[in-house]
Amino acid sequence: MGRGAWLALLLAFSVGGLISSCLVLYMWYILGHMPPGCYLPETILPGVTVDCVKVLSSPYAHVGPVPLDGLAAVWFSANIALVLLYFASLSRRILATLYYWRILGLAILPYWST
Repeated sequence: MGRGAWLALLLAFSVGGLISSCLVLYMWYILGHMPPGCYLPETILPGVTVDCVKVLSSPYAHVGPVPLDGLAAVWFSANIALVLLYFASLSRRILATLYYWRILGLAILPYWST
């Protein structure tokens, strides 16, 4: 894969994450409506129920007063900036920062998704 394809792929995933985080922030925290794809409690497997309202209204959906989706939006914005900086400069230092930034995101992801 060429450099342009990698840039497009990294930006597409990060922009998608930023859009979904902002959509939840706007729909749930500002309008008070369920985000798209978030329906009433739904059993997807025996013993496994998906309940967006329960998750979004949980005390674990915030770090202090900040919603996790707000932190995710900041993370994705910083990731987009790092990707653009790297592809503009090809600096190994920025690449290392981007690598550890993404590892940090993966390490925190299980907490964000609970």
